[in-house]
Amino acid sequence: MSFAIVVGAQWGDEGKGKVVDYYAAQADIVVRFNGGANAGHTIVSDGKKFAFHHVPSGVLYPEKINIIGNGVVLEPKKFFEELGQLDIVGIKPNIRISPRTHLVMPYHIAQDAAEEGKKGALAAGTTKRGIGPCYSDKAARFGIRVGELLQPALFKEKLHTMHTLKVKLLKDVYGIDFTPTEDEIYQQYADYAKKLSPFVAETGEILADALAKKKKVLFEGAQATMLDIDHGMYPFGTSSNTSAGGACTGSGIGPTAIDEVIGVVKVYTSRVGTGPLPTELNDATGQAIRDKGGEYGTTTGRPRRIGWLDLPTLRYAARVNGLTGLAFTRTDTLSGVQKLQICTHYELDGKKLLTPPALHTDIARCKPIYKSFAGWDDIGADKWRACAKEGFKSLPKEAQAYLKFISDEVGVPIYVVGVGAGREDTIVLKDVFKSK
Repeated sequence: MSFAIVVGAQWGDEGKGKVVDYYAAQADIVVRFNGGANAGHTIVSDGKKFAFHHVPSGVLYPEKINIIGNGVVLEPKKFFEELGQLDIVGIKPNIRISPRTHLVMPYHIAQDAAEEGKKGALAAGTTKRGIGPCYSDKAARFGIRVGELLQPALFKEKLHTMHTLKVKLLKDVYGIDFTPTEDEIYQQYADYAKKLSPFVAETGEILADALAKKKKVLFEGAQATMLDIDHGMYPFGTSSNTSAGGACTGSGIGPTAIDEVIGVVKVYTSRVGTGPLPTELNDATGQAIRDKGGEYGTTTGRPRRIGWLDLPTLRYAARVNGLTGLAFTRTDTLSGVQKLQICTHYELDGKKLLTPPALHTDIARCKPIYKSFAGWDDIGADKWRACAKEGFKSLPKEAQAYLKFISDEVGVPIYVVGVGAGREDTIVLKDVFKSK
C-alpha cells in the first residue's frame, strides 16, 4: 500500500502531468485535490498530446478511478469539454466527483476579470476563469456545491440569492452590467446537473476504503508551492492550498495516510503571472530556453517567465511540503546552454537568506547569489530516450553533477529524472508504489 502526493515545488508548469501520468500506471486511484480550470497540464502519450485543466492526469488509464475532490472548484462547461477531448480518441474515463466540490458560476468569471482590472500593481495575472471569486464565496459560505446542484429546489434558492447579490456587486462596485439572467443560468446548470449526476459519489468513502484495502493512491496537486494561498508569494498566487497539506483537506483523508510526497522540479525556473522572480532572465538565454522548452501557458498561451534554478524557493518547498523525493523535468531542454547558474541563496540588507522572506516587497529586493556549472550537450531525442532506459548514470556527467548538487543542497533524494516529453522519457530511481 502507498498513498503518494505529487506537488509542484516551484511556480507551476514543472511537468507534474507527466510525472503523475507515469506513476498513475501503477496506482489504483488518482485524485485531483485543488484548483480549477486555471490549472493546465499537458501529457504526451503514444505520440498524442493532451491538454487537461480539470480532469486528473490518470484519465488516460480508463481502468483507474479518477477523483475530483472537494478542494477543487469545478467549471462544468470546461469539464465536459475535456471529456469530449477524450471521447474523440475513444477514452471513457472512470471519474468520481465529490458532492462537496464547489461550482464555478458565470458571475464568478465576470467578477474575476473585474477584480483583476482594479488591483493595479497587485494583480496576480489570473486566467480569469473565476477561481478566486469562487474560493472567496466558498470561504464566505456563499458557495454552491455539486451536491446542491443535484437538488433543483435548493439550487434554485441559492442561485436566486447569489445572482441578485452578484448583479448588484458588479454594477455598483465595478460598473459592469452582468447580462445572463437568473433563469438562463438555472437552465444551463440544470442541464449540467443531469450530466454530472452519474459522476457524483462520496469520494472520501472511496479513499477510506482504499486505505483499508491497502490500495495505491496518487494525489495530484495543481499549480505549485510558491502559488499556495498560505505559503506562496502572496498575493501573486492562486486561491487554493497547492502544497501537500491541501491533499488532505481537499480530498478527505488524514495526514497519517500519506507515505510519500514527491516535489516536481523543472531544472530551471519558469512561471506565468506577475510578482517578483529573483532569478528571472530577460535576455537571449532566457528566450532560447523558453523557445526550446515551448514555455507557453497550457491554459492561456502566455509566454512563461524564465530564470535560473532558485534553491531558496526549493528549500522552502521541501520544508512546507515535507518532500520525500524530487522529480526533475526538462533535463533535455536545458542542454546546449554552455554555462549554467544556480541561485544558492539570497542577500537582503546584508543578510544571507536560504529561503524566501514572507513579504513580496522583500522578495523583490533580494539579490540572487549564483554558483556556476558547466552545461551539457544536446545529445538528441534518440540518445535521451536511451538514457531513460539505461538509467541515471547514462546521463551526461555534467547533468548528473548539476542534479546531484540540487538534491544535496535541498536534502531530498532524486526519485525521477525526465529527459523528454513522453511517458517513455523517464528515468526512475525510486518507484513509490513498489512493495517496501
